[in-house]
Amino acid sequence: MTVTARSLALDALKRIEADGAYANLVLNAMLTRSSLSDMDRRFATELVYGTTRMRRACDALIDRFITAPPDAATRTLLRLGAYQLEFAGVPPHAAVGETVALAPKRVRGFVNAVLRRVSATDMVWPSDFARLSYPDWIGETFVDEVGVDEAMRSLAKMNEAATATVRDDGYTQDESSQWVAAAVDCRPGDRVLDACAAPGGKATAMASMGASVVAADVRPSRVSLITENAQRLGLEIETVVADAAAPPFESASFDAVLIDAPCSGLGALRRRADARWRIQPADVRDLVVLQRRVLAASAPLVRPGGRLVYSVCTITSSESIEHPVPDGFEIDDRAPESGTWHPFGHGWRVLPHDADTDGMVLIRYRRAV
Repeated sequence: MTVTARSLALDALKRIEADGAYANLVLNAMLTRSSLSDMDRRFATELVYGTTRMRRACDALIDRFITAPPDAATRTLLRLGAYQLEFAGVPPHAAVGETVALAPKRVRGFVNAVLRRVSATDMVWPSDFARLSYPDWIGETFVDEVGVDEAMRSLAKMNEAATATVRDDGYTQDESSQWVAAAVDCRPGDRVLDACAAPGGKATAMASMGASVVAADVRPSRVSLITENAQRLGLEIETVVADAAAPPFESASFDAVLIDAPCSGLGALRRRADARWRIQPADVRDLVVLQRRVLAASAPLVRPGGRLVYSVCTITSSESIEHPVPDGFEIDDRAPESGTWHPFGHGWRVLPHDADTDGMVLIRYRRAV
């Protein structure tokens, strides 16, 4: 059978939904092997990422017209059709007809009937979280953190495609991440540790400011990626395979340490179509424990008078301002010079809709003794 944008998207979605494959990895591999035109590649990409992102909303559209749960493969096909009808702007005759053509004969009539009713029936959403296609716990977390209005704006923004911001040196990096690197206040000659550095965006940004950067990450493959990015930009960065919770460096050996900590990523969900379905509340609790270990282990590496900068691409207080101030440190409450930050406890926060960036929290400390 000839591979089309829709058939490739359906195959990718089956692997994502049934096998737990990562959307970006499976789609990139399938596109590489395909002979689709550029236009069809873009369409397939939208179908895969969009259907994955809007999975809950697609189910709500479908479930109005289903009396018994369909098998997993049929549900995936129905989601693909519903996404085209409700979110992709595909004309109903094409969305229904082309999707039905992908169905096995035994369910073709069922898929046709359901999608025709979806196309002809106005939707009354059961909740805003269903409409925006988030698990309730994520929606409730945003509401608890920032209030209903700001939460809805953030959640809606993260359903839009991420913007690509290119630095002067050609490196593509979200603008909020550039603001974090700027907040370290690197000066020429500073010795700076990026404790959780992969893939190297912040490390290369700080190196371009004249700092002598040591970039560490616990995974060797990710450290190789830092090296590749630095070489491509013509920058010298020392890379180290190291666990930020047990760093192999001498105490007080850095002028500044940046901890871009492992986190839930709830502020960057627009970049990972399937992340909202993978992360669970228990994962956040585990990450809080890890973050505190990293802070406690990495803070002593800062020399007296030096800077410690902590950032996470989430918006939660539990992963940021609720962490205790490291021993021997005081809060640096100066407003960051770069970025659209808003005061947040003893730190700073940007929400996804504030400046069309990832959601991020930044906290700066200075070592007193």
